[in-house]
Formats: sequence, structure tokens, C-alpha cells
Amino acid sequence: MKTRPIAALAPVAVLPLGLLLAACGTTEADADDKPAPKAADSAECSADETTTSTGRVKLTDSYGRTVELDKPAERVAVLEWQQVEDVLSLCVAPVAVADAEGYTTWDTAEKLPEGVTDVGTRGEPNLETLFGTDPDLVIVEAYTPDDEILKQLAKYDVPVLATKGADAADPVANMIDTFELIAKATGREERAKAVVDGFEAHLAEAREKVAAADAGKGAGKFVYFDGWVQGGNVSIRPFGQGSLMGELGEQLGLENAWTGEVDPAYGLGQTDIEGMSELGDATFFHTGTVDPEGDVNAALAENAVWQKIPAVAEGRTHAFPAGIWTFGGPRSAEQVIDAYVDLLTQ
Repeated sequence: MKTRPIAALAPVAVLPLGLLLAACGTTEADADDKPAPKAADSAECSADETTTSTGRVKLTDSYGRTVELDKPAERVAVLEWQQVEDVLSLCVAPVAVADAEGYTTWDTAEKLPEGVTDVGTRGEPNLETLFGTDPDLVIVEAYTPDDEILKQLAKYDVPVLATKGADAADPVANMIDTFELIAKATGREERAKAVVDGFEAHLAEAREKVAAADAGKGAGKFVYFDGWVQGGNVSIRPFGQGSLMGELGEQLGLENAWTGEVDPAYGLGQTDIEGMSELGDATFFHTGTVDPEGDVNAALAENAVWQKIPAVAEGRTHAFPAGIWTFGGPRSAEQVIDAYVDLLTQ
């Protein structure tokens, strides 16, 4: 399935992004020969009037590394989907991204403009293609200060911004911190403030809608999950305490029913159909995006044990709209909020 770089067979173990990297090498090219990136392709960005700073940039990334730029980055290459979305929300079009097709399938919060170079998979980007786009900044997601991807990119004379993709201690704050860090690197702080303010207002309004629909009955239990099929077996991944999906649900007044073990970064658990049967008094929510590598929802629909779980048998199992990235930035988070509200108030 298309997840963050988390091992499919052991989803509670967070692994480095760059376990395997394509053969490296730069393509020599004059920057003047490179076309300027187009503006991010959205009506909102076309109407955006927020300013872009122009001075030198000096900042500290998520792992304490100093990043210095002569001016805000314009030609950015991005190797993870949350950060691709963030760049587009800031009305900056990247020159290169990893797995453009996957992004288009799993993250519909921001549309990827035409002409962006695809540099291969997120876990195994082709660095020759990447640096052939002449970026002035490469944005990555790392898990440790000495992540393998950072070691590989350090061989090139291009600044690298390392962001922390998740933190179960406060997933919403980490999402916003990552977004604002990218905004500083691209000189789009004013735009970032407008987006973050919009997200917070969106959340507050949604909370009121859910409270009004609940009409004093008390917060209900819920669990959001996704999963995959391998060898005919179904594995289910609940989004527990510390997950972005879980936190957004709780921000709306719900109670996360998954109390089992989760990983310390993404707040993700691991279980099977029998394990989910123990949560049958909760409302189930799950991804509506069909994984090209195997439709877990179809597999569950054919399972007799799954059909007997109260949440399933009583119609309290709901699919989110397709294309909502559960590890995204503020715009994806707004989509998540809208999905919860639509399903809770219908």
C-alpha cells in the first residue's frame, strides 16, 4: 500500500527513507537554461496576494542542521508527499518530486502542476535526475539526523532541508511546524500564516458542527484504520494515540478506541480482523482510496468474521472519500476534518 516509508510487514516500525538509493551523479547544466517553475496550479494561488520575502535565509531544520540560502528557494525538489503538498499550499511549484503518480492518487489536497519532473520512488529516488533539474533546495523527510538520505544528499553542493514527518507527542503541531519551516525556506511566511489561520478556523467551525449534531449525547468512540492484503491475509493498521487521524478525530470531540501499542512517530498500531472485533462498539472509519497493489476494503467485505463485527453489521463503518492523504499537511487535514463532519452529521 502507499504509506509513509513504514515497512508493510511491520507497520509499527518506522524505517529510514533512503534504505536504497539509485546510482548518483549530477548532470551539468547552466541554471539560465532551466525554465522557471510555473506557479502552483490552483485558483486560490492565482488569487493569492501574500508577499514573498527576498532576503538571505538562515534557519535550523527539524534535526538542528543549519540551512543557509542567498535568497528564498524557488527551485525546490521534494521527496515526500506531505512536503510536496506543503510546497503547493504555499503557492510554490516544485521542479521535481518523488512518485508523482502516487501523489496524484493518494493526495488530492493540492494538484501537482504539469511539467514537474518525477525522480522515482520516495524510498529510492534517482539522484541524477533530481539534480538534473537544478534545484536550489532539496526538501526531504528524515527520521534521524544521520538518516541515509541525508548522507547521500550531502555529497552534492545543494542545500537540504530535513523535516520531521511525524511526532506522536503532538501530531498537529508537528504538521504545522513542518509547514512553517518550509515556508521560511521559500520566503512564504505570510502565505503560511493565512493557510494555518484558515486550518484553525476550519477546525473550530467543524467542532461546533459535530457538537451540535451530537446534541449532548457525549463523544462517541471511533477508530480510523487502513490496511493491506498479502498472500490472502489481511493486515489492519489502526491510527491510535499520537496519529494525525486520531488526533483530528479527538479534536472534534470523539474518543479514539484504539488503545493498543503504537509507534512513537506516527501513532500507528497493528492488528487483524479478530483484533478489530474487540472494538465493535466504536464507529469505524477507513481510507476510501483503492490501493493499486491490493484492495483491502474488498477483501474485508468478503470476510465472514468481519461482517459479524457490530460496527460493520450495524452500518457504523464508513469510508472516507478517495484521495485524502492521512499523513498530509494543513490542506489534507482540512479534508480529513470535512470527511469526519460529513459522516458524523449525516
